[in-house]
Amino acid sequence: MDFADLGVMIIAGGRSSRMGADKRFLELGGRSLLERQLAKTAALSFRERYLCGGAADGRLVKLSQCYQLELLADEQEAAGPLEGLRAGLARLQADYALAVSADMPLFSYELVRPLLAAAAGELAVIPVTGGRRQPLAGLYHRDILPCVEAALTRGEHKLGQVIEAVPHKFVELPANDGFFNVNTPADFRLVQGRQANLERPVPLVTISAPQSNTGKTTFIEQLIPRLRAAGLQVGVVKGDCHGYTVDEEGKDSWRFKEAGAAGVAVVSPEGYFIQQKTTRRKELVQVAAMLENVDLVLIESRSHGTAPKISLWRGLGEVLVDEETVALFSSGEPEALPIRQYDLDDLDGAARLVMFLCGRQA
Repeated sequence: MDFADLGVMIIAGGRSSRMGADKRFLELGGRSLLERQLAKTAALSFRERYLCGGAADGRLVKLSQCYQLELLADEQEAAGPLEGLRAGLARLQADYALAVSADMPLFSYELVRPLLAAAAGELAVIPVTGGRRQPLAGLYHRDILPCVEAALTRGEHKLGQVIEAVPHKFVELPANDGFFNVNTPADFRLVQGRQANLERPVPLVTISAPQSNTGKTTFIEQLIPRLRAAGLQVGVVKGDCHGYTVDEEGKDSWRFKEAGAAGVAVVSPEGYFIQQKTTRRKELVQVAAMLENVDLVLIESRSHGTAPKISLWRGLGEVLVDEETVALFSSGEPEALPIRQYDLDDLDGAARLVMFLCGRQA
């Protein structure tokens, strides 16, 4: 069995209650989350294609026509993804169809190819990643439809209960960010940060804080070994508002600088450095682009960094969070903020977060 033998159902009828806005139409990389999923679907030769869920408003009609899916609106309101699944199964002619949520912007159909080999005799084949079941990236037989309809008639809307009541199989897959769901503003900030890095030659992550003595340098110093243990070569760019000096008095490069050289470079078998005078402060992102043989660059800066930003807070000054901030590591109680929050000492969590933002699997 291959994708050409299957139907596909894009489940797009959620209420987005935790997001506070219709997440289907949140834009990421120039396309809405829903359109990104439809574009991936259109690139494969599925036997049947359905866009399931919600009311048939103009935007859904336009997208379904553009990407050649049949639009199936909900018949039962506030029934969640189970109603979208019912609508797709009721139209399905193939034996099986993949049901895929519209809110997984990192999803790839290749991730679920192993489900196809496990389908014989099962009404549901569900991937499991990192200990979590993923029913909205699952494979369903059309004969599960009566069970779905019965659950909806009883007022039961949990897809997991339907799966447990029929012949099914769980397929363990390697942990993968492709199953990451965007359910909250904090989730969306994370994928925005990751998207920013996908558009760069080398990923960048800024470590910021509202005041000096918050521990940015120590935080980065402890983070680097964890990232290196994961196989990453890490570069660091530090912003300093006080000025600096690289060389010791009496060294040749110091003498050149004292003689009035605007720039000095020293090259050795182990590496090189360049000290360059500028009339205006150089952008840290520009300096980061000069680093060679690194997989990512950490930028230490209070106010000159770039997205995605991780903010640190140790009780000094106001918590520093702007539109580019994706997470807060603090020594206090969690704040009411639309971002992920961690304990300041959770360096393992910081390493996993940075790897996610850089598109690397932890």
